[in-house]
Parts: sequence; structure tokens; C-alpha cells
Amino acid sequence: MGTPRTDLAHVLKRLEGNSYGAYKQLKGEWRVGDFELIVDRVQSDPYAPPSLVRIRVPRRVAGIPGHLMNSAAQRIAAGDFLTRAFGRAARDLGPDGGKGSGGIFVVHVGQEILQRSSVLIDHAAIEVRCEIALPAAGRRIKGRAAQRLLTEVLPSVVKRSLLFRNLDAAAFDRHVRGYLDAEHVRSQLAARALVAFVADGAVLPRASGHRDEPLTDHAVPFESPDNLRVTLTLSDGTEVSGLGVPEGVTVIVGGGYHGKSTLLQALERGVYDHVPRDGRELVITRADAMAVRAEDGRAVRETDVTPFINNLPTGADTRRFSTTNASGSTSQAASITEAVESGATVLLLDEDTCATNLMVRDQRMRALVPGEREPITPFVDRVRALYRDKGVSTVLVTGGSGAFLDVADLVIAMDAYRASDVTARARQVSADIPSGEQTRPTEIFGELREHIPAATSKDDGARGVRAGGRGGERGGYREKPARGRGLGTIQRGREDVDVSALSQLVDPSQTEAIARLLDQIDRTADGRESLNELVDRLMTDVERDGLDVLAHHRGHPGHLALPRRQEVHAAYHRRR
Repeated sequence: MGTPRTDLAHVLKRLEGNSYGAYKQLKGEWRVGDFELIVDRVQSDPYAPPSLVRIRVPRRVAGIPGHLMNSAAQRIAAGDFLTRAFGRAARDLGPDGGKGSGGIFVVHVGQEILQRSSVLIDHAAIEVRCEIALPAAGRRIKGRAAQRLLTEVLPSVVKRSLLFRNLDAAAFDRHVRGYLDAEHVRSQLAARALVAFVADGAVLPRASGHRDEPLTDHAVPFESPDNLRVTLTLSDGTEVSGLGVPEGVTVIVGGGYHGKSTLLQALERGVYDHVPRDGRELVITRADAMAVRAEDGRAVRETDVTPFINNLPTGADTRRFSTTNASGSTSQAASITEAVESGATVLLLDEDTCATNLMVRDQRMRALVPGEREPITPFVDRVRALYRDKGVSTVLVTGGSGAFLDVADLVIAMDAYRASDVTARARQVSADIPSGEQTRPTEIFGELREHIPAATSKDDGARGVRAGGRGGERGGYREKPARGRGLGTIQRGREDVDVSALSQLVDPSQTEAIARLLDQIDRTADGRESLNELVDRLMTDVERDGLDVLAHHRGHPGHLALPRRQEVHAAYHRRR
């Protein structure tokens, strides 16, 4: 970096009444009180996306104790805490955010603590990456309003949110300690042959279907059955008890509205760590667990679905199955095998969102349609082989079919949000009411063909961009880098990739990061490296060097949050 300029207030006053384009003079580094303001990109007009800005506060000025930021895990949690603090201060102290009055924006955050690009903590400084809408009247600069925004309001936001003396020290400590506790619990699951843990006292119900905050009225705290209760340790060595969900096949049953889907949804989100007082701070699932559902109409690209679909009357190759409009059963079969290929060791399924004809096939249908005429092998016949051969466990919610009782290692019943172990009773029911030929468990799951992304020729050009790079050429026109559009869509050139069914994506910033990773896959694929190898290499780079390696703009990485390998795989497979 060069020497920051110190005359920001003077420059802004001088710009009063100029055409909006004159704001481009702000690009560069400025000294504002005890911090540096770095303007990486200036918006082209008042109606364009806000300007990209970084704020660097020396660590000695911030005064945040080292014990909150020394390790990589602590820096993730501290960055998340400071992102929230900066956002609150910007909302409280800043203008209303209208285009004419300006506004200060940082990425919106939810209940999960994620590795984000919004705050970078290095050995020298704390850097916040945000957006600022520069004030205008029509297309004329409001220089005095901009001067107040950048030299008075912004310093106040910085002081309130980034100086330790103005922060809630106890809340900061809880945030970091809670993240470390959750990570420590997760690290114990595999050694204890567990796929998930639900702490006693956890609050699983959410405020509503559209709000992820905990239910506060009449919520029943979770209590584990005595025989399934396990004790794990937190980061400071203290102990915590709760339900340990073992490896194998677990079936969750219960009447409607009694909490079985709520439990499964908590396990889905348990791949992430949560903020204090969320209620699910110690609902911990293996990080690679994958929720799977049917997706009518999804694209499938050269996916091996032979464990579930074979001998099609059309003669189509089910080891390289492709379609732009998959049925429910085909889409779910593809999603299962893709999840296994991605390295998932746990599948999470809810009967309500699954394709019935892929899950089970009852005795009457087996009699009416002979096996040699039915190309679908139901999941109930494969689920045990999936665990034996591939080490992939299944947690399944069911309320309408008892077929999975025959193959379950554990059956948990939810009654008024209270869990109990009914495995023995379920086995007695299976003995008393035999399913006949309803289940025909297979001995092996079978080997899956790996995806090998094709190399992109120089003539075609790559969609991808490297840090600070540019898009490629394809078909005679310039392609823009892929980008996330909200939580459920990735725009790649003229194509929209629908990822809305990936229920474990929780932040649009993850979708944006996946879009950039898809660009990188296209740019680096050589026709020899498998998709697994490509994704592992790229994700290792991001985890080691930070999300900034995916930056489109020099200096400012944009709004990014770390996705999981599983969602990167899943998004790749959903391209048409």
C-alpha cells in the first residue's frame, strides 16, 4: 500500500454539485482518524451497486485481546462477531440507506457462525469489507453529505463496533467460546461412532417457517433417552450430555406435528455452528452430512445411478445418466449417488420430500410388476449395503411407511417433541406384522463411476476467473463471471443453475462463493483430474489462504462465506 491521503473531508466538500462520475477521485487509500479507508471500486452512478470499501484498524487501536483471535478457529468466530457488531452499528448510526442519502452496508448474517470475507484479521490489523452508497441528488454529488458520512458517521460506526472497549466483552467471549465448543464436540463424533449429537436442553423448534430464530413460547427443551445418552467434552474440558445418534440406519417416527421433522432439520443445520442463545449451539452433526430430497425437473449430468436405476427400456446408460428434466425418483437417485461421491458419510432424508417409488416398493406392486420389468431398486433395499460397503449412515424421518423398520439399527419416536428409543418395539412390530417381500436388502451397494470434468479448450474459453482475473470468450461474446443470485440461484452466462433444493445452504454469500468455485473448476479442469480432486484442491486453497483467493475485485473480495464441499459438488451436478 502507498501512503494514505489525509484530505478526504476537503476533497468531498469540493465535489459538491459535480456530476456523479467525479466520485471516482475517491478511489485509493485515505487516513480517517485512527483507521485507513480504502476505496477499491466506486459505483458508476447513484443507481448502481454501492461502492466497495475496506476499513483497516490497527490491532493496537482495536485493543481486542489475543486470546479471542490467536488461532484460526478463534479468528473465524471473532470475524463473525465483529461482522454482526459492525452491521448493528451501521444500522443504528448510519442514514436510512436510501440512494440519495447514502448508507453503509455489511453482509447480512443469520444464526450460523461461518468463515466469511467480511472481516479479515491478520497480524497487523482488523479489516472490514463493506459497501457504501455515496450520496447524490439526482446524478449530482452531495459532497457535504458524503463528507459527513465518511468522516463523521463511519468513524462512529468503527469506534462502536471494532474497538474492544466499546464492545460487550462477555458476549464476545461467549461467541468465540461457543464456536470452539461446537468444533470440539464435532471432532469427537467419528471416534465415538456417532453421526450427530443433540445436547440435553437444546431448543429445536424455530420461531416460524420463515424465521430461523428459536421459538420462545412453549418450546420443549430436548431431553435424550437414558439409554442413548452420551457424554462428550467441551473445549475447556467440561462435560455435556445428550443424544448420541450412532452410525448405521436410524429411523425417526412419530405422529404429525410431534417434532420428527424438526429434529431432522436441526441435524441438517448441525453441520454448522450457531450463535449463542440460538438453542442449537450444541446440536452437532458431522460436517459432511448431506440432506437429500426429490427434485422434479432438476438437471442430471452423466451421473452413475446404477445402484437404484438399471435396465431402462430405452437402453440408456445409467452409469452415465443425463437428463435436463429428471423425475422425482431419478433426481433423488442422482442426488444420493452424487452425495456419496462427494464424500458424505451421512444422508439425511425426510419421507415428506422423497420420491415414494424410489424409497419403497410394497408387496402388491412387486407382484403386479415383476422385478425384471421394474428398473428401480428402492432405497430401502440398498440402505444397509450403503452403510456396510461405503460407510455411509442414514437418518430417515418416516410417518407413512413401516418398511424401514425392517432395516433400522435404531428407531427414535418423537412424542410431543420428546424423544424415546422404540427400537425393541419396532422389531416386535416387524415380527408381528411381516412385510413379506416388501424389502429385499442387497448384499452390496456397488462401485460408482467418478465424474471427470472435461477440459475447456482455448477456443471455447473458460467461464472462470482467477483472483483479479477476467471472464473468457465463448461463442463470439464476452462471458461474465458466474455469480450468486440470492440463496437459490447461480447465474452462469445465459444459464441459471437452480440450487434452491440444497437445504443446507444457509447464506447467499455461500452461493456466491460456489459460483466462483464453479468458474475455477471450469478454468482448471484438464480432463484427467476427478471432480473430487478438483474440489478438494480448490477448497484446500480457500481454507488455507482465505476466501480472498476467490476475489473478483482487487483488494475487496466481495461478500463470500465458506461453503461445504458437498454443496460445491451438488451445484456442479445441477448445471444444464
